[in-house]
Amino acid sequence: MYYVSKKMEISVAHRLMLSYESKCEALHGHNLWVTVYCKSKELNVDGMVVDFTKIKKRIHGHLDHTNLNEMFDFNPTAENTARWICDQIPTCYKVSVQESEGNIAVYCKDEDDEGGH
Repeated sequence: MYYVSKKMEISVAHRLMLSYESKCEALHGHNLWVTVYCKSKELNVDGMVVDFTKIKKRIHGHLDHTNLNEMFDFNPTAENTARWICDQIPTCYKVSVQESEGNIAVYCKDEDDEGGH
């Protein structure tokens, strides 16, 4: 099995829709540190699991300097954002989204959801 990861800093804004009162319901920004983890049993024709540039274009290119509430049709929590990112890259099995030094959300695909990658 081959494993690769790509770490990116992405500047975003969002406001959370919560069932309780919180200052996070107001529009605010984060410099997210996103790490995308990919794996494959076989390398592609170029000898890669996935081209790092393609990951950056698909994730950083779509999300950097955006309001996540305008991008997504779901509550843009770090957890939901991690899952969305994971779903964008076919060989991705795990994503971490770090909002601050102490706040990190991780999404991992179940083995059954990986489609043989």
